[in-house]
Amino acid sequence: MDTHSLTAAMLGLALSLSALGAARAAELTVLAGGSMTASLKDLGPRFEQATGHKLSIRFAGTPELIKLSTSTPFDLGVVPIEVMKDAAARAKFAAAAPVDIARVGYGVAVRAGAPKPDVSTPDALRATLLKAQSITFYPESAAGNYVMRTFERLGIAQAMKAKLKAQAGPGDIPKAVASGEAELGVFLTNVLAAPGVELAGPFPDELQSELVFVGAVAAETNSAEAARALVDFLRTPEAAAVLKAKGLTPG
Repeated sequence: MDTHSLTAAMLGLALSLSALGAARAAELTVLAGGSMTASLKDLGPRFEQATGHKLSIRFAGTPELIKLSTSTPFDLGVVPIEVMKDAAARAKFAAAAPVDIARVGYGVAVRAGAPKPDVSTPDALRATLLKAQSITFYPESAAGNYVMRTFERLGIAQAMKAKLKAQAGPGDIPKAVASGEAELGVFLTNVLAAPGVELAGPFPDELQSELVFVGAVAAETNSAEAARALVDFLRTPEAAAVLKAKGLTPG
C-alpha cells in the first residue's frame, strides 16, 4: 500500500472510530440530592470530559426526588438513602443494591466573625437553640426532617416554631446566615461550609447522625452502561478527593 492509500485508510479508520464513539455517547438525566450540588457541579464536567457522555442533573430534596423518580424518565440517581426506603421510588431503580457514594453529619453555623455558641453537648445545643433569635434550615429534605426530629428529642420543637426560617434549597441556608437574615444555620455540615459563615460545631455525639447518598441506575434507562460508568466514577480516588474538599466523607 502506498503512502497516500495508507493515509486515506488511517483517516477512514479515525473517522469510523469517532463516529462509533459519538454513537456510544449518552445524555444522562440524573436525579440528585440538593446537598450534593457543589460536589456534582465540580465532578460532572470531569466525567463528561473523560467519557464524552453528557449530564443533565436535577437537584431536589427527598420528597421531590421520590415524586420525580415515580413520575419522570431518568437514568440514575445520586440520592439520599431515604429515597430508597420509599417502595414506589425503589421500584423505579434497578434491582442491584445502591452503591454508597458519600456521607455527612449535622452541625450548627453562625455568621463569619460572630461568637461561636456551645453546641458540644445535648444540653448546650438545647440552650443555644433556645437562646437564638432565628434559625434557618431546609425542611423539604431528609436532612431537614432529621433536624426537626432533633428538636423533638431535645424537647424544644414547639419553642422552635416561631424561630424557624425555612429556605427553598440547601444553598440558601448559609446565604441567610451570612446576610444576617438568620442567626443560626442548622443542617448538614458540608452545606454549612460556605463563604460568610463558620461552623460553630457538629451536633454532639448523642444526637449526631449521617445522611448517606447512594448511586443507583434507573430500572428503565436505555443508557445503563453509561449510568453505571457515572456511579463508578463517583467512587474513584479523583472523585473522593473532590467529595472530601466539599466537606463529605466518600463511600
